[in-house]
Amino acid sequence: MNSSASTAIDVDCSGGRRVSFADECQPNNVPLLLQPSYARSKSIISDELRNFRISLKWCALDHSSSIGKLISYFLFVFLAIFVPILTSIFVKVPKSAAEDDPLSFNKLVQLPESLLAIIAFVTLSRFFNRYGLRHLLFLDILQDDSTYVRRGYTRALEKSFKYLAFIILPSFFVELAHKILFFSTVKVSVPHISPGFPLNSIVFLLMLVSWVYRTGVFLLVCVLFRLTCELQILRFEGVHKLFEVCGSDANVIFCEHVKIKKQLSVTSHRYRSFIIGCLATITVSQLGSLLLVLASKYEKTFFNSGDLVICSVVQLCGCFLCLLGAARITHRAQGIVAIAARWHMLVTNASTESERDHQWKSQTPSRGLGNESDSDSSDIYISATLQQPSSFQNRQALVTYLQHNNGGITLFGFPLDRGLLHTLFAFELSLVLWILSKAVVL
Repeated sequence: MNSSASTAIDVDCSGGRRVSFADECQPNNVPLLLQPSYARSKSIISDELRNFRISLKWCALDHSSSIGKLISYFLFVFLAIFVPILTSIFVKVPKSAAEDDPLSFNKLVQLPESLLAIIAFVTLSRFFNRYGLRHLLFLDILQDDSTYVRRGYTRALEKSFKYLAFIILPSFFVELAHKILFFSTVKVSVPHISPGFPLNSIVFLLMLVSWVYRTGVFLLVCVLFRLTCELQILRFEGVHKLFEVCGSDANVIFCEHVKIKKQLSVTSHRYRSFIIGCLATITVSQLGSLLLVLASKYEKTFFNSGDLVICSVVQLCGCFLCLLGAARITHRAQGIVAIAARWHMLVTNASTESERDHQWKSQTPSRGLGNESDSDSSDIYISATLQQPSSFQNRQALVTYLQHNNGGITLFGFPLDRGLLHTLFAFELSLVLWILSKAVVL
C-alpha cells in the first residue's frame, strides 16, 4: 500500500503499545493529555478534569470524602424526592384557575424526572465508589495511545460541557418563565404556618433548584457516556491509520483492536443498566403523557402543560445523546471489517505482483554467470515464497477475527447499532399509533 505524506515515522509494530504519526508534532507547551509521559494519578491545577470536578462539587456530587458523600446523599434525597413530594401535596389551585387543571400535568412530570435522577445518581455513586473519574474516562491508560487520539480526546473533553449548556440553558429559561407563571397563580398552604409567610417564593426557588439538580444529574451521566464513546471512535480512527502505517503487520492491528474491544465491553457493562432504565422510564413517561394529554378535556396552554413540554425535550435529548453515541461507535466497530478486507486485498495484490517479478527474474537466464548466480536467484525466489504464506495467513486470520468480533456497545449481548435503533423506533411508533387509535375511539 502506498502511504501519504502523513504516514508514520516512528512506529512500534512489534509490541503494539504505542504508534506515532508524522503529523503529530509535539510542541514544548502542550496540554497534559498530549504529553507522552501522561501518567498522573492525582489532579493538579492545569488538569483537564478540573472543570468536571468543580461541576461535581457545585452539584453536590463529590464523593471523594466522607463529608462530601454525606452532603451528596442528603441533598439528593431533599431535592430529588422531598421537594417534588412537598409541591405535589401542598400546592393548591384557586377556583379561578381550576378550569386549566395545571396540577395533573405537573404531578405527571415530577415522577419521571425524579426517577431518572435516581437512576443517574445511583449510577454516578457506583462509578465514583468503584472507579473514580479518571479511571471511568480511561485517562489512566491514555498514555498508551497515539498523540492523534489524545489530541482528539482533549477537544472532546473541552466540548463535553457544551452538550450540557445547549440543553440545560434554553430549557432553564423556559422552565423559569413557566414557574413564575405557575407560582403567581397557585397557592402553597402548609398546616401550622401563618399565611403571611412567603411560602410561594420559597417553594418556587426550591422547585427551580430541584429541576436544575435532577436535570443536571441525568444529563451528566449521558455526557459521560457520550464522552467515552468519543474516545473509542478516536481509537478506531487510529486503527484505520494503522492499516496504512504498519503495512502488512497484522499483529499490531490485532493488539490494538483487542484493547479497544476490551474497553467497549467494560463500557457496555458499566452503562447498560443506566441505558435500559432510562429507556424504560422515558418510554412509559412519554406514552403516559400522550395518553393523558389526549384524554384530558382541558385546553392545553403554556400554564398547564409547559412542564410537560420541557420534561419531554430534556428526556429525549438525553436519550438521543446515549443512543446516537452508542450507534456511532458500534457502526465504526462494524465498519472496520470492510476496511480490513480491502487492506488485505491490496496487500495480497501487491505481494502477488512482487512474487511474479521475483519469479520472472529467477527464471530469466543470466549472462556471464555460472551456476553460482543461478543458485543465488533460486534462493531469492524461495525466500520470497516462504515469507508470503505466513503473512497472508496472518492477514486472513485478522479479517476472520474482525468478522466475528465487530460488536460495539452491547446491551446484554445485543449490539446497540442502527438495526436496534430501527427496532426501537418501530416499537415506539406502534405504541403511539395504538394510543392514538384508542383516543380516536374514545
